[in-house]
Amino acid sequence: GETVKLSLAATATASLSVCYAMKVAVTGTTGRLGRQAIQLLSSNGVQTRCLLRHPIDASIYPSIEKDASSSQVASYLSKLRGVSMVEGDATNAASCKELIEGCDAVLSLHGPVRPPPLQSLFCLLPESDPKHSRSVNYLAVQNLIDAVKDSETCKRIVRVTGKGESPTQIFTVLINMLGNMAKAWNYEGEQLLRTSGVDYTIVRPGVMGKDDIPTNKVLALADNGGDLKVTPVTHSQIASLCVKCLLYPNAAKSTLTAMNVEEGTGEESYGPLLAEVESDTRDFPTSLVSEHKKAARNGAAILAAVMAVLLSGTVAVVKFFGGVVIGLASR
Repeated sequence: GETVKLSLAATATASLSVCYAMKVAVTGTTGRLGRQAIQLLSSNGVQTRCLLRHPIDASIYPSIEKDASSSQVASYLSKLRGVSMVEGDATNAASCKELIEGCDAVLSLHGPVRPPPLQSLFCLLPESDPKHSRSVNYLAVQNLIDAVKDSETCKRIVRVTGKGESPTQIFTVLINMLGNMAKAWNYEGEQLLRTSGVDYTIVRPGVMGKDDIPTNKVLALADNGGDLKVTPVTHSQIASLCVKCLLYPNAAKSTLTAMNVEEGTGEESYGPLLAEVESDTRDFPTSLVSEHKKAARNGAAILAAVMAVLLSGTVAVVKFFGGVVIGLASR
């Protein structure tokens, strides 16, 4: 059911050593999450194929530091044990097919680049554009599904999305307004997986970005797309979850909400939680894109009204003080 799995009774006996014979494909290579997952896979001897939009620049100094460019990160990752790069883009079907060749699973960790706010607010980027959230969060997922279905070896997709079943929730509205409907198309991409017949694990993490958060026994999962209070989580935590999902067949065809709980009340690692995961059983809404778009339009209208009121107020204040100044000057 939609219960939080916090039991200490189930002890995970699976080890990452099981992964040694696997080959895993990764999208979102140079992103904060992708780079963490690739380093984890490599450090555990897992052969890893990474999708990269641009060729490696030999003149670039390799770096994995936070302020490193994507080119520097790509150069660094390419030198790790067992890591190989495949040039292409997840929005291109042929690239996805080449990426997963000979692989056993794919970690779909890509996401759209944050667009300029006004571009998204005024819908200036066509949905057909490769940079649009529809292309990245929806069409690219379909490309991966098609590639897996055509593959003789690849049988599992782990996809990281986010909570998005409440189109009118304030943060969802804001992200849709300012991110080319990213939440909307993330959910539609989830539905592609649920109806594909392919073994999938959908991970809905909390807010990734902060590293200075408690990490002692804080991990929590809710299967069946269950609800948990949204909290900060680290990229390393979610990378670990994505990799460990591959060790648990019972986590196939499951939607996992991954948050942190009060320190000392959760788990130290995801193993015991994953051991109790069950496949999705509830009926997820077939599509929510219309509801997401309507909520975003309403949000934009409210924002425009607020801005108009603020602007008119500013004009009135300027006129008032302007009149005062003129009156004083004429005395």
